[in-house]
Amino acid sequence: MRVGTALLAPLWAVQLVTSAKSFLDNPIIGSRRFNAYGLHLARVRLAAALCAWRRRRLARHVRPEWREAFERDGFVAIHDVLPPGEFAALRAAILSYQGPAREMRQGDAITRRMAIDPAMLAAIPALRALLARKDLVALFHFVASFRTTPLHYIQTIVTRDGGNEPDPQEALHADSFHSSLKAWLFLNPVAEDEGPFTYVRGSHRFTPERLAWERRRSLADPQAIDRLSARGSPRVSSEDLAAMKLGPAEPLAVPENTLVVADTVGFHARGASARGGERVEIWSYARRNPFLPWLGGDLLSLPGIAERRVNWLWALRDRWETGIGQPWRSVGIRRAVADAVAARDTP
Repeated sequence: MRVGTALLAPLWAVQLVTSAKSFLDNPIIGSRRFNAYGLHLARVRLAAALCAWRRRRLARHVRPEWREAFERDGFVAIHDVLPPGEFAALRAAILSYQGPAREMRQGDAITRRMAIDPAMLAAIPALRALLARKDLVALFHFVASFRTTPLHYIQTIVTRDGGNEPDPQEALHADSFHSSLKAWLFLNPVAEDEGPFTYVRGSHRFTPERLAWERRRSLADPQAIDRLSARGSPRVSSEDLAAMKLGPAEPLAVPENTLVVADTVGFHARGASARGGERVEIWSYARRNPFLPWLGGDLLSLPGIAERRVNWLWALRDRWETGIGQPWRSVGIRRAVADAVAARDTP
């Protein structure tokens, strides 16, 4: 154990200046002694300061009304992103497209993802045009706080699918200790009781109350709290929200053709579903090292590379599944909907 610790200590130390967040996997990050001296809080403060600095440099490219909504709430909800006719054509093209798919079960929900890769972009030119729209790209950069191209997927959420455990995404949480981007362009309407995106308005800001909460949680024994919180995605209670002077989480019931772009350092969840159902969306995600002081420099965002990353990541995890795990199971060629969800019969 001592030899192993000595060998791994340099790696654990280097991870302090990366997006590493697990209190379980890195004993320096999870050290209650170091965190009592302010280690976790220092990482939170520095990441937030650098994020704010980068966003100030990106803000002028964003529509004022979008920027104001984001700065106030931590997310932007944009209705009628496309003209109705263009949206209907894009939706039909996406729902009829067949391609390689992956699925993962969490509790009683199944998530299916299809990579928006060169094959899909070639088959659906309108999708390429949408993802290249300058106003949306500027908004994605601003929320991510980097000039980086998100990973893009067609995502299907199947709710109340008979699992024995609750869906962990329905627990209110933050994704990490620093800002990151997630976006959903909903291809069908989502009612308040159909698993809507849910967010605590204003919870993306690191107020004195939020910083005090971050310090308290860093002092908890990672072996004594729930695993997802210990791995760096903290769950939050209504009492915690009250202590941070935040309001309750609000479900966003939205019509189709609505784009929601959010900073998931804010507290969010998938709302509860009253019944089984499916929803389909264009789902985007971007998270970089929060301690980088520059805006660009992401070689993986270069054209020809950016649209291939998802398949590369899946292949990498397939190859090293024993060591790093692979929760995304290949289910062959599928559509976003219409086929039976293969994971339904998975034990």
